[in-house]
Amino acid sequence: MQDMQSPLASALLARIQARQAVIGIIGLGYVGLPLAIAIARAGFKVLGFDIDTRRVAALNQGDGLIKHISNAPIREAIAMGLFSATADFVRLDEPDAILICVPTPLTRQREPDMSYVANSTASIAARLRRGQLVILESSTWPGTTEELMKPVLEADGLVSGRDFFLAFSPEREDPGNPVYGTQNIPKVVGGDGADALALAKTLYDAFVSATVPVSSPAAAEAVKLTENIFRSVNIALVNELKVIYDAMGLDVWEIIEAARTKPFGYMPFYPGPGLGGHCIPIDPFYLTWKAREFDIATRFIELAGQINAAMPRHVVDRLAEALDKRFRRGLNGARILLIGIAYKKNVDDTRESASFKLIEILEERGAETDFHDPHAQVIPKTREHAALAGRRSVALTPETLAGYDAVLIATDHDDIDYALVANAARLVVDTRNACAKAGADMAKVVKA
Repeated sequence: MQDMQSPLASALLARIQARQAVIGIIGLGYVGLPLAIAIARAGFKVLGFDIDTRRVAALNQGDGLIKHISNAPIREAIAMGLFSATADFVRLDEPDAILICVPTPLTRQREPDMSYVANSTASIAARLRRGQLVILESSTWPGTTEELMKPVLEADGLVSGRDFFLAFSPEREDPGNPVYGTQNIPKVVGGDGADALALAKTLYDAFVSATVPVSSPAAAEAVKLTENIFRSVNIALVNELKVIYDAMGLDVWEIIEAARTKPFGYMPFYPGPGLGGHCIPIDPFYLTWKAREFDIATRFIELAGQINAAMPRHVVDRLAEALDKRFRRGLNGARILLIGIAYKKNVDDTRESASFKLIEILEERGAETDFHDPHAQVIPKTREHAALAGRRSVALTPETLAGYDAVLIATDHDDIDYALVANAARLVVDTRNACAKAGADMAKVVKA
């Protein structure tokens, strides 16, 4: 057994190694639920916590309510007595380790909204007992674990590293990815002290392919931001190249496919109608906010954000130009069908979807809009786009398509018949190159 400084750490380590530790997970959504499944499959008993009583009830019946996550492993874990869900946070003293997987959005002023993490931490602190391990997985600014969480958890006299153990390990979920999931994505781990790091590493070693220990929770927090800033900046670059090459009469998709044949020094990124999801549109601004504390300007990050945020209006402008060129009419009064309300293909996840902004801009300019999405059939209520909540997906038939002045492809779900779209629609504006990749007739297709 690994040498530990604290007797409490030694006892917890033994329980983890024997698969006798109970693991609590706060937040049972796109991150927490796959994590719960992976941990239960490794033989641990998992107690999931969520404030959504409807989700808790569904999970206890074996329904995860997330389309791309199979219900079979949830039901298997329930049948084996390895998983249950609760909305009773008084039970937070039951788990030996608690993993926090809650949202970390931005405010309207693009500042970190840490309310979910703060509330979760306060709930843990109210029931914290000696010998527990607490791990934050939510994406956040470097210093959150030690500066925000640690003082709250220590407020009643327990000391991190002696009485309880605190760590950070950023989630790396990619919803809908058929190759990489929770178990085969390496986990970066930073602990508040050697015992916390060893405990967290041992826990993750039990159910993921590899762990990557770093020097501190702040270093682990910075790793997550670095990964997503890298993606944001490179997506902004290809979005800008798309605008430039389009003005030159060049196809950015053709150029990217040719460039990616270089076996070194190049990695393909692809343009789109704007950024979506729970990470890339949000995480970079956690670092810009924190950098202001050190009087540092984050110019690359801010510029990338400006370029990506401008893409929905660029797409709508291209759509307006195409309508004018093909039919000599404007957007005012035009009927537009948007394909894809999810932020990425083959999932039902609509968080921060650029499609919401596209609909709002189109309707600001007088267009009538509907959408079709086989995965996300109802627009959920969101803080930023509450007026769109409740709208439902329309059927995708030749008759439906022919009834719109234009079809705007925002999300390239694999189960859309793009040949049908290209043939039946009067005009198609394609932001994902979906029609060309499907070998559809491009006579009525405009790339944007």
